Amino acid sequence: MAQSLDRPTKTCAVCGRPFQWRRKWKDVWDDVRYCSERCRRRRGASRAKPSS
Repeated sequence: MAQSLDRPTKTCAVCGRPFQWRRKWKDVWDDVRYCSERCRRRRGASRAKPSS
């Protein structure tokens, strides 16, 4: 069973979901802004606006 660890969390700049620290981010945690590669790729895309 997985242990419940007290890891730092951040909120994704694109989707707004919270995400936790990962071992692969140990050296760059201060620079991490996105929860996934998908959100990182979508960072420049604006959301579709409804037509009037």
